[in-house]
Amino acid sequence: MAHHVDESASFYEATHTVLGHHKSSFLNWILSVDHKRIGILYAIVMLSFFAVALTMAGLMRYELMNPGADFFTPKGFNQAFSLHGIIMIFLFIVPGIPAIFGNIIMPLMIGAKDVSFPRLNLLSWWLFVAGSLLALYSVLSPAGFADTGWTFYAPYSVTTDTSVVPVLTAAFLLGMASIFTGINFVVTIHRLRAPGMGFFKMPLFVWGIYSTAWIQILATPVVGITLLLAIFERVFGIGVFDPSKGGDPILLQHLFWIYSHPAVYLMILPAFGIISEIVTTFSRREIFGYHAIAISSASIAGIGYLVWGHHLFTSGMSETIKIIFSFLTFFVAIPTGIKFYDWIATMYKGSIVMETPMLLTVLTIITFAIGGITGVALAAVGFDVQVHDTYYVVAHFPYVMLGGVAFMMFAGMFYWFPKITGKMYNELHGKLATWGIFIGINLLWMPMFFAGFLGMPRRYFDYLPQFEIYHEIAGIGAIFVIGSIAWMMINLIVSWKSGKKASANPWNSSTLEWHLSSPPPLGNFIKTPYIDFGPYEFEKGEPKIKDVYQSTKKD
Repeated sequence: MAHHVDESASFYEATHTVLGHHKSSFLNWILSVDHKRIGILYAIVMLSFFAVALTMAGLMRYELMNPGADFFTPKGFNQAFSLHGIIMIFLFIVPGIPAIFGNIIMPLMIGAKDVSFPRLNLLSWWLFVAGSLLALYSVLSPAGFADTGWTFYAPYSVTTDTSVVPVLTAAFLLGMASIFTGINFVVTIHRLRAPGMGFFKMPLFVWGIYSTAWIQILATPVVGITLLLAIFERVFGIGVFDPSKGGDPILLQHLFWIYSHPAVYLMILPAFGIISEIVTTFSRREIFGYHAIAISSASIAGIGYLVWGHHLFTSGMSETIKIIFSFLTFFVAIPTGIKFYDWIATMYKGSIVMETPMLLTVLTIITFAIGGITGVALAAVGFDVQVHDTYYVVAHFPYVMLGGVAFMMFAGMFYWFPKITGKMYNELHGKLATWGIFIGINLLWMPMFFAGFLGMPRRYFDYLPQFEIYHEIAGIGAIFVIGSIAWMMINLIVSWKSGKKASANPWNSSTLEWHLSSPPPLGNFIKTPYIDFGPYEFEKGEPKIKDVYQSTKKD
Protein backbone atom coordinates (compact mmCIF):
# COMPACT_ATOMS: atom_id res chain seq x y z
CA MET A 1 0.00 0.00 0.00
CA ALA A 2 1.39 3.38 -1.00
CA HIS A 3 2.02 5.95 1.69
CA HIS A 4 2.07 9.70 1.29
CA VAL A 5 5.54 11.18 1.72
CA ASP A 6 6.07 14.84 2.51
CA GLU A 7 8.50 15.99 -0.19
CA SER A 8 9.20 19.24 1.65
CA ALA A 9 10.74 17.28 4.53
CA SER A 10 14.47 16.60 4.71
CA PHE A 11 15.54 13.48 2.83
CA TYR A 12 16.76 12.12 6.18
CA GLU A 13 13.18 12.33 7.51
CA ALA A 14 11.39 10.77 4.54
CA THR A 15 12.20 8.84 1.40
CA HIS A 16 10.81 7.00 -1.58
CA THR A 17 11.50 3.25 -1.70
CA VAL A 18 10.88 0.52 -4.25
CA LEU A 19 8.34 -1.17 -1.96
CA GLY A 20 6.67 1.73 -0.21
CA HIS A 21 7.35 3.17 3.23
CA HIS A 22 8.67 0.83 5.95
CA LYS A 23 8.73 1.07 9.69
CA SER A 24 12.33 -0.15 9.56
CA SER A 25 14.73 2.74 9.04
CA PHE A 26 17.34 0.29 7.75
CA LEU A 27 15.01 -0.97 4.99
CA ASN A 28 14.07 2.60 4.13
CA TRP A 29 17.74 3.29 3.48
CA ILE A 30 18.78 0.18 1.53
CA LEU A 31 15.59 0.21 -0.57
CA SER A 32 15.49 3.97 -1.13
CA VAL A 33 15.39 5.33 -4.69
CA ASP A 34 16.23 8.87 -3.59
CA HIS A 35 19.50 9.87 -5.28
CA LYS A 36 20.85 11.57 -2.15
CA ARG A 37 20.43 8.51 0.07
CA ILE A 38 21.96 6.27 -2.60
CA GLY A 39 24.98 8.57 -2.79
CA ILE A 40 25.44 8.30 0.99
CA LEU A 41 25.10 4.50 0.80
CA TYR A 42 27.87 4.45 -1.82
CA ALA A 43 30.03 6.58 0.48
CA ILE A 44 29.55 4.22 3.44
CA VAL A 45 30.58 1.13 1.44
CA MET A 46 33.48 2.85 -0.33
CA LEU A 47 34.98 4.44 2.77
CA SER A 48 34.73 1.12 4.64
CA PHE A 49 36.76 -0.62 1.93
CA PHE A 50 39.07 2.39 1.71
CA ALA A 51 39.95 1.75 5.36
CA VAL A 52 40.87 -1.84 4.43
CA ALA A 53 43.05 -0.61 1.56
CA LEU A 54 44.84 1.86 3.86
CA THR A 55 45.43 -0.93 6.38
CA MET A 56 47.02 -3.09 3.66
CA ALA A 57 49.17 -0.15 2.55
CA GLY A 58 50.35 0.41 6.12
CA LEU A 59 51.26 -3.26 6.56
CA MET A 60 53.19 -3.26 3.27
CA ARG A 61 55.10 -0.14 4.29
CA TYR A 62 55.93 -1.82 7.62
CA GLU A 63 57.25 -4.85 5.75
CA LEU A 64 59.37 -2.70 3.44
CA MET A 65 60.89 -0.51 6.15
CA ASN A 66 63.84 -2.93 6.25
CA PRO A 67 65.24 -5.51 3.79
CA GLY A 68 64.28 -9.13 4.41
CA ALA A 69 61.09 -10.76 5.68
CA ASP A 70 59.51 -9.13 8.74
CA PHE A 71 55.77 -9.67 8.50
CA PHE A 72 54.65 -11.14 5.15
CA THR A 73 55.58 -14.23 3.22
CA PRO A 74 56.34 -13.50 -0.45
CA LYS A 75 52.92 -14.86 -1.50
CA GLY A 76 51.20 -12.96 1.32
CA PHE A 77 52.86 -9.73 0.17
CA ASN A 78 51.60 -10.31 -3.38
CA GLN A 79 48.09 -10.84 -2.03
CA ALA A 80 48.35 -7.72 0.13
CA PHE A 81 49.33 -5.38 -2.71
CA SER A 82 46.72 -7.02 -4.95
CA LEU A 83 44.01 -6.43 -2.33
CA HIS A 84 45.22 -2.86 -1.82
CA GLY A 85 45.28 -2.11 -5.56
CA ILE A 86 41.96 -3.76 -6.44
CA ILE A 87 40.13 -1.98 -3.61
CA MET A 88 41.71 1.40 -4.33
CA ILE A 89 41.02 1.25 -8.07
CA PHE A 90 37.77 -0.69 -8.48
CA LEU A 91 36.06 0.04 -5.15
CA PHE A 92 37.19 3.58 -4.32
CA ILE A 93 39.02 5.75 -6.85
CA VAL A 94 37.19 4.80 -10.09
CA PRO A 95 33.60 4.90 -8.78
CA GLY A 96 34.17 7.32 -5.88
CA ILE A 97 33.33 10.86 -7.02
CA PRO A 98 30.73 9.91 -9.69
CA ALA A 99 28.89 7.48 -7.41
CA ILE A 100 28.92 9.74 -4.33
CA PHE A 101 28.77 13.33 -5.53
CA GLY A 102 27.43 12.53 -8.99
CA ASN A 103 24.44 11.01 -7.22
CA ILE A 104 24.00 13.51 -4.40
CA ILE A 105 24.96 16.80 -6.03
CA MET A 106 24.61 16.57 -9.82
CA PRO A 107 20.77 16.44 -9.90
CA LEU A 108 20.66 19.40 -7.50
CA MET A 109 23.01 21.38 -9.76
CA ILE A 110 20.81 20.95 -12.82
CA GLY A 111 17.50 21.58 -11.04
CA ALA A 112 16.26 17.97 -11.22
CA LYS A 113 14.12 16.19 -8.63
CA ASP A 114 16.08 12.93 -9.06
CA VAL A 115 18.02 10.98 -11.68
CA SER A 116 16.13 9.72 -14.74
CA PHE A 117 15.98 6.08 -13.59
CA PRO A 118 15.83 5.92 -9.78
CA ARG A 119 15.28 2.15 -9.64
CA LEU A 120 18.22 1.53 -11.98
CA ASN A 121 20.25 3.77 -9.67
CA LEU A 122 19.37 1.55 -6.71
CA LEU A 123 20.17 -1.56 -8.76
CA SER A 124 23.60 -0.06 -9.54
CA TRP A 125 24.27 0.29 -5.83
CA TRP A 126 23.18 -3.27 -5.12
CA LEU A 127 25.45 -4.55 -7.91
CA PHE A 128 28.27 -2.55 -6.34
CA VAL A 129 27.54 -4.11 -2.95
CA ALA A 130 27.38 -7.60 -4.50
CA GLY A 131 30.76 -7.09 -6.16
CA SER A 132 32.23 -5.74 -2.91
CA LEU A 133 30.95 -8.71 -0.89
CA LEU A 134 32.26 -11.17 -3.49
CA ALA A 135 35.69 -9.54 -3.27
CA LEU A 136 35.46 -9.82 0.52
CA TYR A 137 34.54 -13.50 0.21
CA SER A 138 37.66 -14.16 -1.86
CA VAL A 139 39.76 -12.72 0.99
CA LEU A 140 38.25 -15.27 3.38
CA SER A 141 38.27 -18.23 0.95
CA PRO A 142 40.65 -21.18 1.63
CA ALA A 143 42.66 -20.40 -1.54
CA GLY A 144 43.24 -16.83 -0.38
CA PHE A 145 42.85 -13.54 -2.22
CA ALA A 146 44.17 -13.18 -5.77
CA ASP A 147 47.91 -12.44 -5.99
CA THR A 148 47.87 -11.06 -9.52
CA GLY A 149 47.89 -7.34 -8.82
CA TRP A 150 44.99 -5.16 -9.97
CA THR A 151 45.91 -5.64 -13.65
CA PHE A 152 45.31 -9.45 -13.75
CA TYR A 153 48.09 -9.95 -16.29
CA ALA A 154 48.27 -13.31 -18.05
CA PRO A 155 49.59 -15.94 -18.06
CA TYR A 156 49.92 -15.75 -14.28
CA SER A 157 46.28 -14.77 -13.69
CA VAL A 158 45.04 -17.87 -15.56
CA THR A 159 47.41 -20.29 -13.79
CA THR A 160 47.76 -19.15 -10.14
CA ASP A 161 45.97 -21.24 -7.48
CA THR A 162 44.52 -18.25 -5.61
CA SER A 163 40.87 -17.06 -5.77
CA VAL A 164 41.10 -15.22 -9.06
CA VAL A 165 37.66 -16.15 -10.45
CA PRO A 166 35.67 -14.59 -7.56
CA VAL A 167 37.75 -11.41 -7.84
CA LEU A 168 37.28 -11.25 -11.62
CA THR A 169 33.54 -11.80 -11.15
CA ALA A 170 33.46 -9.07 -8.51
CA ALA A 171 35.21 -6.66 -10.88
CA PHE A 172 32.70 -7.60 -13.62
CA LEU A 173 29.76 -6.76 -11.32
CA LEU A 174 31.39 -3.45 -10.39
CA GLY A 175 31.76 -2.72 -14.11
CA MET A 176 28.05 -3.40 -14.69
CA ALA A 177 27.20 -0.99 -11.88
CA SER A 178 29.44 1.61 -13.52
CA ILE A 179 27.78 1.20 -16.93
CA PHE A 180 24.27 1.55 -15.46
CA THR A 181 25.35 4.65 -13.55
CA GLY A 182 26.86 6.18 -16.69
CA ILE A 183 23.66 5.59 -18.69
CA ASN A 184 21.61 7.09 -15.88
CA PHE A 185 23.75 10.21 -15.67
CA VAL A 186 23.85 10.84 -19.44
CA VAL A 187 20.07 10.58 -19.72
CA THR A 188 19.56 12.71 -16.61
CA ILE A 189 21.80 15.51 -17.89
CA HIS A 190 20.17 15.44 -21.32
CA ARG A 191 16.55 15.18 -20.20
CA LEU A 192 16.16 16.64 -16.70
CA ARG A 193 18.02 19.95 -16.81
CA ALA A 194 15.92 22.84 -15.53
CA PRO A 195 14.21 24.96 -18.19
CA GLY A 196 16.60 27.53 -19.61
CA MET A 197 19.74 25.58 -18.63
CA GLY A 198 21.61 24.91 -21.87
CA PHE A 199 24.78 22.85 -21.91
CA PHE A 200 26.88 25.96 -21.48
CA LYS A 201 24.92 27.07 -18.45
CA MET A 202 25.72 23.84 -16.62
CA PRO A 203 28.18 23.93 -13.70
CA LEU A 204 31.60 22.55 -14.58
CA PHE A 205 31.21 19.68 -12.11
CA VAL A 206 28.26 18.52 -14.23
CA TRP A 207 30.50 18.72 -17.30
CA GLY A 208 33.02 16.50 -15.50
CA ILE A 209 30.31 13.97 -14.59
CA TYR A 210 28.90 14.08 -18.14
CA SER A 211 32.29 13.39 -19.76
CA THR A 212 32.97 10.64 -17.23
CA ALA A 213 29.61 9.00 -17.87
CA TRP A 214 30.44 8.56 -21.54
CA ILE A 215 33.71 6.85 -20.58
CA GLN A 216 31.74 4.57 -18.24
CA ILE A 217 29.37 3.64 -21.07
CA LEU A 218 31.88 3.20 -23.90
CA ALA A 219 35.07 1.94 -22.21
CA THR A 220 33.80 -0.28 -19.39
CA PRO A 221 32.31 -2.97 -21.68
CA VAL A 222 35.80 -3.60 -23.07
CA VAL A 223 37.22 -4.53 -19.68
CA GLY A 224 34.02 -6.43 -18.86
CA ILE A 225 34.50 -8.67 -21.90
CA THR A 226 38.18 -9.06 -21.00
CA LEU A 227 37.32 -10.18 -17.47
CA LEU A 228 34.77 -12.67 -18.83
CA LEU A 229 37.38 -14.11 -21.20
CA ALA A 230 39.82 -14.49 -18.28
CA ILE A 231 37.11 -16.28 -16.26
CA PHE A 232 36.36 -18.63 -19.19
CA GLU A 233 40.10 -19.22 -19.56
CA ARG A 234 40.35 -20.41 -15.95
CA VAL A 235 37.09 -22.35 -15.79
CA PHE A 236 36.95 -23.98 -19.24
CA GLY A 237 40.63 -23.93 -20.23
CA ILE A 238 40.13 -22.10 -23.55
CA GLY A 239 43.31 -20.67 -25.04
CA VAL A 240 42.73 -16.90 -25.28
CA PHE A 241 45.52 -15.56 -23.06
CA ASP A 242 47.49 -18.67 -21.99
CA PRO A 243 50.45 -19.13 -24.40
CA SER A 244 50.71 -22.82 -23.51
CA LYS A 245 47.29 -23.25 -25.17
CA GLY A 246 47.96 -21.00 -28.12
CA GLY A 247 46.75 -17.81 -26.45
CA ASP A 248 48.37 -14.36 -26.40
CA PRO A 249 49.03 -12.76 -22.97
CA ILE A 250 49.79 -9.40 -24.64
CA LEU A 251 46.20 -9.34 -25.92
CA LEU A 252 44.98 -9.12 -22.32
CA GLN A 253 47.30 -6.17 -21.69
CA HIS A 254 45.94 -4.30 -24.71
CA LEU A 255 42.31 -5.01 -23.82
CA PHE A 256 42.89 -4.09 -20.19
CA TRP A 257 44.55 -0.74 -20.90
CA ILE A 258 42.09 0.20 -23.65
CA TYR A 259 39.72 0.54 -20.69
CA SER A 260 42.06 1.35 -17.85
CA HIS A 261 43.74 4.42 -19.28
CA PRO A 262 40.40 6.07 -20.10
CA ALA A 263 39.50 5.01 -16.54
CA VAL A 264 42.27 7.32 -15.31
CA TYR A 265 40.31 10.19 -16.83
CA LEU A 266 37.09 8.63 -15.54
CA MET A 267 38.61 9.16 -12.10
CA ILE A 268 40.13 12.61 -12.63
CA LEU A 269 37.50 14.49 -14.69
CA PRO A 270 34.94 14.69 -11.84
CA ALA A 271 37.83 15.74 -9.55
CA PHE A 272 38.64 18.54 -12.01
CA GLY A 273 34.97 19.51 -11.84
CA ILE A 274 35.17 19.83 -8.05
CA ILE A 275 38.29 22.00 -8.41
CA SER A 276 36.38 24.34 -10.73
CA GLU A 277 33.48 24.65 -8.26
CA ILE A 278 35.70 25.33 -5.27
CA VAL A 279 38.09 27.73 -7.03
CA THR A 280 35.29 30.01 -8.24
CA THR A 281 33.45 29.88 -4.90
CA PHE A 282 36.43 30.71 -2.70
CA SER A 283 38.00 33.18 -5.14
CA ARG A 284 34.69 35.08 -5.15
CA ARG A 285 34.75 35.61 -8.89
CA GLU A 286 33.46 34.04 -12.07
CA ILE A 287 35.54 31.14 -13.40
CA PHE A 288 38.05 32.17 -16.05
CA GLY A 289 37.63 30.38 -19.37
CA TYR A 290 34.37 28.55 -18.63
CA HIS A 291 33.91 27.34 -22.21
CA ALA A 292 37.55 26.22 -22.46
CA ILE A 293 37.28 24.16 -19.25
CA ALA A 294 34.00 22.57 -20.36
CA ILE A 295 35.29 21.66 -23.83
CA SER A 296 38.62 20.44 -22.41
CA SER A 297 36.74 17.91 -20.25
CA ALA A 298 35.07 16.46 -23.34
CA SER A 299 38.42 16.57 -25.21
CA ILE A 300 40.24 14.66 -22.47
CA ALA A 301 37.48 12.04 -22.46
CA GLY A 302 37.85 11.60 -26.23
CA ILE A 303 41.65 11.63 -26.52
CA GLY A 304 41.93 9.34 -23.48
CA TYR A 305 40.73 6.40 -25.59
CA LEU A 306 43.79 6.68 -27.86
CA VAL A 307 46.75 6.64 -25.46
CA TRP A 308 46.70 3.19 -23.84
CA GLY A 309 49.73 1.96 -25.78
CA HIS A 310 52.27 3.82 -23.63
CA HIS A 311 51.71 1.12 -20.99
CA LEU A 312 53.09 -1.46 -23.42
CA PHE A 313 56.28 0.17 -24.74
CA THR A 314 58.30 -2.74 -23.33
CA SER A 315 55.82 -5.44 -24.36
CA GLY A 316 56.71 -5.53 -28.05
CA MET A 317 55.32 -3.12 -30.65
CA SER A 318 56.73 -1.42 -33.74
CA GLU A 319 58.77 1.76 -33.39
CA THR A 320 56.19 3.61 -35.50
CA ILE A 321 53.34 2.65 -33.17
CA LYS A 322 55.43 3.67 -30.16
CA ILE A 323 55.97 7.14 -31.66
CA ILE A 324 52.23 7.51 -32.42
CA PHE A 325 51.21 6.54 -28.88
CA SER A 326 53.92 8.80 -27.46
CA PHE A 327 52.63 11.78 -29.47
CA LEU A 328 49.01 11.14 -28.46
CA THR A 329 50.00 10.92 -24.80
CA PHE A 330 51.81 14.25 -25.04
CA PHE A 331 48.75 15.70 -26.78
CA VAL A 332 46.34 14.80 -23.96
CA ALA A 333 48.34 17.05 -21.63
CA ILE A 334 47.16 20.13 -23.59
CA PRO A 335 43.51 20.22 -22.45
CA THR A 336 44.68 19.36 -18.93
CA GLY A 337 47.07 22.31 -19.01
CA ILE A 338 44.23 24.57 -20.15
CA LYS A 339 42.35 23.71 -16.97
CA PHE A 340 45.34 24.51 -14.76
CA TYR A 341 45.85 27.85 -16.50
CA ASP A 342 42.18 28.79 -16.10
CA TRP A 343 42.10 27.84 -12.40
CA ILE A 344 45.17 29.95 -11.66
CA ALA A 345 43.74 32.81 -13.74
CA THR A 346 40.52 32.59 -11.71
CA MET A 347 42.45 32.87 -8.46
CA TYR A 348 44.54 35.77 -9.79
CA LYS A 349 43.27 38.99 -8.17
CA GLY A 350 40.45 37.03 -6.58
CA SER A 351 39.32 37.59 -2.99
CA ILE A 352 40.55 34.17 -1.90
CA VAL A 353 39.06 32.66 1.26
CA MET A 354 41.32 29.82 2.42
CA GLU A 355 38.78 27.46 3.97
CA THR A 356 39.57 23.73 4.12
CA PRO A 357 38.06 22.91 0.67
CA MET A 358 40.14 25.67 -0.93
CA LEU A 359 43.29 24.58 0.91
CA LEU A 360 42.77 21.02 -0.33
CA THR A 361 42.25 22.36 -3.85
CA VAL A 362 45.41 24.47 -3.90
CA LEU A 363 47.48 21.57 -2.56
CA THR A 364 45.85 19.27 -5.12
CA ILE A 365 46.97 21.54 -7.94
CA ILE A 366 50.54 21.11 -6.63
CA THR A 367 50.44 17.33 -6.10
CA PHE A 368 48.57 16.58 -9.32
CA ALA A 369 51.00 18.78 -11.25
CA ILE A 370 53.86 16.60 -9.93
CA GLY A 371 51.96 13.46 -10.93
CA GLY A 372 51.00 14.91 -14.31
CA ILE A 373 54.46 16.16 -15.28
CA THR A 374 56.11 12.87 -14.28
CA GLY A 375 53.41 11.12 -16.32
CA VAL A 376 54.21 13.21 -19.40
CA ALA A 377 57.84 12.10 -18.98
CA LEU A 378 56.65 8.49 -19.22
CA ALA A 379 55.21 9.30 -22.64
CA ALA A 380 58.78 9.62 -23.96
CA VAL A 381 59.65 6.14 -25.23
CA GLY A 382 63.32 6.18 -24.24
CA PHE A 383 62.62 7.35 -20.70
CA ASP A 384 59.69 4.98 -20.25
CA VAL A 385 61.82 1.97 -21.18
CA GLN A 386 64.36 2.90 -18.51
CA VAL A 387 61.92 3.34 -15.63
CA HIS A 388 59.20 0.87 -16.66
CA ASP A 389 58.07 -1.30 -13.74
CA THR A 390 60.26 0.61 -11.28
CA TYR A 391 59.32 2.63 -8.22
CA TYR A 392 59.19 5.71 -10.48
CA VAL A 393 55.82 4.43 -11.72
CA VAL A 394 54.79 3.62 -8.13
CA ALA A 395 55.44 7.27 -7.25
CA HIS A 396 53.80 8.78 -10.35
CA PHE A 397 50.49 6.92 -10.11
CA PRO A 398 49.63 7.71 -6.45
CA TYR A 399 50.55 11.37 -6.97
CA VAL A 400 47.80 11.41 -9.58
CA MET A 401 45.34 9.14 -7.77
CA LEU A 402 45.69 10.13 -4.11
CA GLY A 403 47.23 13.55 -4.69
CA GLY A 404 44.62 14.32 -7.35
CA VAL A 405 41.45 12.22 -7.21
CA ALA A 406 41.32 11.30 -3.50
CA PHE A 407 42.40 14.79 -2.41
CA MET A 408 39.51 16.29 -4.37
CA MET A 409 37.10 13.67 -3.04
CA PHE A 410 38.07 14.90 0.43
CA ALA A 411 37.68 18.51 -0.77
CA GLY A 412 34.19 17.64 -2.05
CA MET A 413 33.36 16.08 1.32
CA PHE A 414 34.24 19.31 3.11
CA TYR A 415 32.72 21.58 0.46
CA TRP A 416 29.32 19.87 0.33
CA PHE A 417 29.33 18.64 3.93
CA PRO A 418 27.09 21.53 5.12
CA LYS A 419 24.65 20.93 2.26
CA ILE A 420 24.42 17.15 2.76
CA THR A 421 24.34 17.05 6.57
CA GLY A 422 23.05 20.48 7.58
CA LYS A 423 26.07 20.80 9.91
CA MET A 424 29.43 22.60 9.82
CA TYR A 425 32.70 20.75 10.35
CA ASN A 426 35.59 21.85 12.60
CA GLU A 427 37.71 24.14 10.40
CA LEU A 428 40.93 23.94 12.45
CA HIS A 429 40.96 20.15 12.51
CA GLY A 430 40.15 20.08 8.80
CA LYS A 431 43.13 22.27 7.91
CA LEU A 432 45.57 20.44 10.21
CA ALA A 433 44.55 17.06 8.78
CA THR A 434 44.93 18.46 5.25
CA TRP A 435 48.49 19.64 5.92
CA GLY A 436 49.27 16.26 7.51
CA ILE A 437 48.14 14.41 4.36
CA PHE A 438 50.07 16.79 2.10
CA ILE A 439 53.31 16.38 4.08
CA GLY A 440 52.76 12.62 4.21
CA ILE A 441 52.16 12.31 0.46
CA ASN A 442 55.46 13.98 -0.35
CA LEU A 443 57.42 12.02 2.27
CA LEU A 444 55.82 8.79 1.09
CA TRP A 445 56.19 9.02 -2.67
CA MET A 446 58.83 11.60 -3.52
CA PRO A 447 61.68 9.23 -2.42
CA MET A 448 60.25 6.57 -4.71
CA PHE A 449 61.08 8.68 -7.78
CA PHE A 450 64.74 8.55 -6.77
CA ALA A 451 64.57 4.83 -5.92
CA GLY A 452 63.02 4.20 -9.35
CA PHE A 453 65.74 6.19 -11.10
CA LEU A 454 68.28 3.98 -9.36
CA GLY A 455 66.57 0.77 -10.46
CA MET A 456 64.31 -0.28 -7.55
CA PRO A 457 61.69 -2.58 -9.17
CA ARG A 458 58.07 -2.32 -8.07
CA ARG A 459 56.01 -5.13 -6.52
CA TYR A 460 59.09 -6.64 -4.89
CA PHE A 461 58.86 -8.26 -1.48
CA ASP A 462 62.55 -7.65 -0.73
CA TYR A 463 65.24 -5.25 -1.97
CA LEU A 464 68.96 -4.45 -1.87
CA PRO A 465 70.29 -2.54 1.19
CA GLN A 466 71.08 0.64 -0.80
CA PHE A 467 67.33 1.28 -1.20
CA GLU A 468 66.58 1.10 2.53
CA ILE A 469 66.76 4.86 3.17
CA TYR A 470 64.05 5.55 0.59
CA HIS A 471 61.73 2.99 2.18
CA GLU A 472 62.38 4.37 5.66
CA ILE A 473 61.38 7.89 4.58
CA ALA A 474 58.34 6.46 2.76
CA GLY A 475 57.35 4.60 5.93
CA ILE A 476 57.33 7.86 7.91
CA GLY A 477 55.20 9.44 5.18
CA ALA A 478 52.74 6.54 5.35
CA ILE A 479 52.22 7.23 9.07
CA PHE A 480 51.42 10.88 8.27
CA VAL A 481 49.01 9.95 5.47
CA ILE A 482 47.08 7.22 7.30
CA GLY A 483 46.93 9.15 10.58
CA SER A 484 45.80 12.39 8.92
CA ILE A 485 43.11 10.68 6.83
CA ALA A 486 41.78 9.03 10.00
CA TRP A 487 41.83 12.45 11.72
CA MET A 488 39.92 13.98 8.79
CA MET A 489 37.22 11.29 8.83
CA ILE A 490 36.78 11.50 12.61
CA ASN A 491 36.33 15.26 12.25
CA LEU A 492 33.55 14.78 9.69
CA ILE A 493 31.81 12.02 11.68
CA VAL A 494 31.88 14.01 14.95
CA SER A 495 30.75 17.19 13.16
CA TRP A 496 27.84 15.35 11.54
CA LYS A 497 26.64 14.39 15.01
CA SER A 498 27.38 17.55 16.99
CA GLY A 499 28.53 20.25 14.58
CA LYS A 500 27.08 23.75 14.39
CA LYS A 501 23.95 24.05 12.24
CA ALA A 502 24.74 25.14 8.68
CA SER A 503 22.91 27.81 6.73
CA ALA A 504 21.60 27.16 3.24
CA ASN A 505 24.63 28.80 1.59
CA PRO A 506 27.54 29.07 4.04
CA TRP A 507 30.13 29.59 1.25
CA ASN A 508 28.20 32.25 -0.68
CA SER A 509 28.29 30.00 -3.72
CA SER A 510 26.34 30.62 -6.91
CA THR A 511 25.24 27.18 -8.16
CA LEU A 512 21.74 25.80 -7.72
CA GLU A 513 22.33 23.32 -4.88
CA TRP A 514 23.22 26.18 -2.53
CA HIS A 515 19.81 27.76 -2.97
CA LEU A 516 18.12 24.82 -1.28
CA SER A 517 17.84 24.19 2.43
CA SER A 518 20.62 22.28 4.21
CA PRO A 519 20.00 19.35 4.05
CA PRO A 520 17.84 19.48 0.90
CA PRO A 521 14.20 18.36 0.96
CA LEU A 522 13.22 14.96 -0.39
CA GLY A 523 11.94 16.28 -3.70
CA ASN A 524 14.79 18.81 -4.04
CA PHE A 525 12.92 21.64 -5.78
CA ILE A 526 9.35 22.37 -4.70
CA LYS A 527 9.06 24.60 -7.78
CA THR A 528 10.99 23.92 -10.96
CA PRO A 529 13.56 26.72 -11.36
CA TYR A 530 13.95 28.59 -14.62
CA ILE A 531 17.62 29.27 -15.37
CA ASP A 532 18.17 32.70 -16.88
CA PHE A 533 21.62 33.14 -15.32
CA GLY A 534 25.05 31.58 -15.67
CA PRO A 535 26.39 29.13 -13.07
CA TYR A 536 29.12 31.45 -11.74
CA GLU A 537 27.78 35.00 -11.66
CA PHE A 538 29.31 37.15 -8.92
CA GLU A 539 29.03 40.87 -8.23
CA LYS A 540 31.44 42.41 -5.70
CA GLY A 541 32.22 38.96 -4.31
CA GLU A 542 28.57 37.97 -3.82
CA PRO A 543 26.49 35.61 -5.99
CA LYS A 544 24.04 37.57 -8.11
CA ILE A 545 21.17 35.17 -7.50
CA LYS A 546 20.22 35.10 -3.82
CA ASP A 547 17.22 32.83 -4.22
CA VAL A 548 16.73 30.57 -7.18
CA TYR A 549 13.00 31.20 -7.08
CA GLN A 550 13.63 34.82 -7.96
CA SER A 551 14.27 33.43 -11.45
CA THR A 552 11.36 31.01 -11.55
CA LYS A 553 9.58 31.24 -14.88
CA LYS A 554 6.14 32.72 -14.47
CA ASP A 555 3.15 30.79 -15.77
